[in-house]
Amino acid sequence: MNNILLKDLFRYEGENCHNIKEKLKYIFFVPGYTYTFFYRKSKAGHLRHLYRMLLRLTSYITHIQIPYQTQIGEGLYIGHFGSIIVNPDAVIGKNFCISVGTLVGNALGKKKGVPTIGDNVFMGRNSIVIGNVTIGNNVLIAPGAFVNFDVPDNSIVIGNPGQIIPKDSSPTEKYIVYPVERFA
Repeated sequence: MNNILLKDLFRYEGENCHNIKEKLKYIFFVPGYTYTFFYRKSKAGHLRHLYRMLLRLTSYITHIQIPYQTQIGEGLYIGHFGSIIVNPDAVIGKNFCISVGTLVGNALGKKKGVPTIGDNVFMGRNSIVIGNVTIGNNVLIAPGAFVNFDVPDNSIVIGNPGQIIPKDSSPTEKYIVYPVERFA
């Protein structure tokens, strides 16, 4: 668990994540990382119930709602706090970046279910991903995009309704600063 938290912090600070002062600074003064810290700690261990209460309290303060049941790989980066909602049944890969005003949620009807999101995905401000859809690896979901369809690897999704722009290489490379693959 502590190794995953260190990798999450690496996404914010790079190699400086090993510094105890930096760890404390991020736990107490960076709302996105504070939420990530309690989210990770609430999953297991003897104090998980205490951490779940702290996660709930932090949710009220930051307006981030990522339940402890949600499966998110290492390297979670919450860029800005406020109005972030993720369904507890969503499955999300590593190096996930999520911005203010985003929603990863369920849908009813034809696309009934919740999203599965790959590795190295960046969700821009006020973007929405809903329904039983699969978002590939290295996908950039632009600010304000609405996605209720599958998205292949190495793509950008823009607009409402969303449109896919395929790329030859990863469009998230410049947005995923300090990916966990570089963690040492």
